[in-house]
Amino acid sequence: MKVEIWSDYVCPFCYIGKRRFENALNGFEDRENVEVIYRSFELDPSFKNETNKNMHTVLAEKYGMSYEQAKGMNDQMTQRAAEVGLTYDFENMKPTNTFDAHRVSHFAKQKGLLKEVTERILKGYFTEALDISEHETLAKLAAEAGLDQEETLAVLREGKFADDVRADEAEASQLKITGVPFFVFNQKYGVSGAQPEAVFTEVLEKVQEEEQQNSSIQVISSSEKKENKDDQCSDGSCSI
Repeated sequence: MKVEIWSDYVCPFCYIGKRRFENALNGFEDRENVEVIYRSFELDPSFKNETNKNMHTVLAEKYGMSYEQAKGMNDQMTQRAAEVGLTYDFENMKPTNTFDAHRVSHFAKQKGLLKEVTERILKGYFTEALDISEHETLAKLAAEAGLDQEETLAVLREGKFADDVRADEAEASQLKITGVPFFVFNQKYGVSGAQPEAVFTEVLEKVQEEEQQNSSIQVISSSEKKENKDDQCSDGSCSI
């Protein structure tokens, strides 16, 4: 089974949805046969890093609400994150462009460390309030997840994997994905948002059941009658 997850590193629901899905997957008996791939999605590709505004102000301006309302929404999000064991620091979190972080994730995928790097960058942003647009910070986080720090820096400075990010985003557009997180199971079923664990469990079991049905062999026997019932090799097959 293949599960593709479109997400963005600055999406608070994405980290929560990731953890809920992982909790469901951990309780799934066939989890060893589930391939999980993280795909790139930018909520705001045009976002400029040159800002001294905090997350409450950015949210208030984006949705046309008061600072107090925005802070209240972020406080609620912090509580939701805590329910799945995550710590969010909206007071010090830095609004940022995520294109370079997504480039690092594609580099990590090439090296077989996509899962580890994705988790480390998310934690760095939401829990440690690090600026994940800075190349040095990204390279350090990548190194902590197992990548070579200098090689990661070279990837960032040379602009590598930009096309891979755009390809993911183009596919998201074709699938009409307009919000994240978005989970696609076997390129057949889509789950939008940070759904409860029970929803992910239900979909995992449904897809597994369909896979088992599709892999079963339907035996089509010949219409010709066996002339000798004692013959072990008749009707086009040999029996024991």
